Amino acid sequence: MALLVCVCNRNNDKLMAALRAALPQETILEWPLQDEQVLTQVEFILAWNAPSSLWPKCPNLKVVHSFGAGVDGIPVNLLPQHVEVARIVDPGLADDMAQYVLGHILNHKLRVQQYRQQQSGQVWRPKRARPGHCVGIMGMGQLGQAVAAQLLSNKFTLKGWSRSEKSVAGVDHYHGRDALPAFLSDLDYLACLLPLTADTRGILNAEVFAALPDHSVIINVARGAHLDEAALLRALDQGCLGGAVLDVFAEEPLPEQSPLWRHPKVTITPHVAALTSLSTATEQIVMNYERMKQQQTLRHVIDKSAGY
Repeated sequence: MALLVCVCNRNNDKLMAALRAALPQETILEWPLQDEQVLTQVEFILAWNAPSSLWPKCPNLKVVHSFGAGVDGIPVNLLPQHVEVARIVDPGLADDMAQYVLGHILNHKLRVQQYRQQQSGQVWRPKRARPGHCVGIMGMGQLGQAVAAQLLSNKFTLKGWSRSEKSVAGVDHYHGRDALPAFLSDLDYLACLLPLTADTRGILNAEVFAALPDHSVIINVARGAHLDEAALLRALDQGCLGGAVLDVFAEEPLPEQSPLWRHPKVTITPHVAALTSLSTATEQIVMNYERMKQQQTLRHVIDKSAGY
């Protein structure tokens, strides 16, 4: 029995050290391997953006664990039916996400960037704070509900939208594609916290932008693939949107040549809205590894048919 770490495009030294310290009796491997024959021993894979060639080489695989809150870095469709997929649920991550969204809404309402520009030119031009207070949240899972709670405590009016019907106190909830126009019609801010699935890929598109009031601000903290970047730039240039706050992108790091860097209505942050704690991630990975060994029910397992 072995645990394989295949978390690509990052330095995993601290992660490997933490897992080996927590599971000193276990065989813990890191991809790429010099001898791929040992993959026959692997029953548990901690993965993110693993190569598609890996999965057929692991005939005894039982569990794939995401190294994040989402599972879009795992090709669920390539896994055998019996393989369970679990994810990280970090309470601190939800708090960070809620503060990020609130902070950027307040930054826009209070004209902070505008005043910084005026400061650089020694311009004294006071204005009232922007009046908008209606926030729409796309995705009412753990993160969406944490954002909603933070905004409600700051007296914002909230609307929520998700694939299926939900009931969240203080939130006027909409569900299904047919309800999108009514959900979008009077929003001052639209925050995307949806899981990335085939249904939600590209959902922040020209049709959505056209349904929003022209002063609305888009906040994308979910995945870059939710957003049609070209459509966003057109909407901003045509005055159909008031601005955008983007923490995630189709390609990361964001290429130097991207026009998003230089657009005056776009605020960019480098995928930092909510960063998973290494200690929390290690604790949950170890817990599920031990549960697998003891044939116990895993925690934070996803519905593979839904994709989250």
